[in-house]
Amino acid sequence: MSETENKITFEEFSKMELKVGRILSAENLPGYKKILRLIVDLGGEEREIMSGLAKHYQPEEIVNKNVIVCTNLEPRKFGDQVSDGMILAASNDNGRPILLTVAEDTNPGSQIT
Repeated sequence: MSETENKITFEEFSKMELKVGRILSAENLPGYKKILRLIVDLGGEEREIMSGLAKHYQPEEIVNKNVIVCTNLEPRKFGDQVSDGMILAASNDNGRPILLTVAEDTNPGSQIT
């Protein structure tokens, strides 16, 4: 697929709601080897988000980390759990996800503009 085939309009991009979230808790999701169940503070709101980080991070490594969250993604079921958002990450050369964050301490819920 060429670069031009993946282009979206500014209007499409502006529909994304990205916020700073702070991971309050993380645990392995029973029955899933790759999924962590996260509780994320989005500034006055806590969300449960399932993320495919379990092969690369121990739960205690990511608690209290500030991350970038897409907050208006359609919820997705993982067994009996519902994920209500997506943690954004980049991949390094080994395919390990590197959590996206902010350069300075920022309050949970801060809008990414």
